[in-house]
Amino acid sequence: MVQLGSRLLKGYRGGHVVIRFALGGCANRPFFRIVAAHSKRARDGKYLEQLGCLDPLPNVHGERVAGLNLERLRYWLGCGAQLSRPAEKLLGLAGFLPLHPMTVTGAERLRQRRQREQQPGIAPADRTGAGP
Repeated sequence: MVQLGSRLLKGYRGGHVVIRFALGGCANRPFFRIVAAHSKRARDGKYLEQLGCLDPLPNVHGERVAGLNLERLRYWLGCGAQLSRPAEKLLGLAGFLPLHPMTVTGAERLRQRRQREQQPGIAPADRTGAGP
């Protein structure tokens, strides 16, 4: 269990610490903070500590930029903090954690779909649900 000072836990009953994304930015320009927050708090509400940031929109070079404080991530995970699925996926892609199996499966499905689209003469499968 996480051992936090009484000032941080004042007014909290139950719940746990979770590492998740907090949305920031403005219209059509999202920006995420990777934060350690109490599970009962709102997504964009108060958090215990900011652990990194993520800009999901590609820059001029086609890159999505993420900054992570790996030392503090290790600390919070060692204290028993849980990861949200998007945070777990990001940390897997960053090489901090093993890749989530669905990340690998989704990438393989996308690769196969692109190969089918590039092959001429093969019509895509009829997905209307009307059978013979």
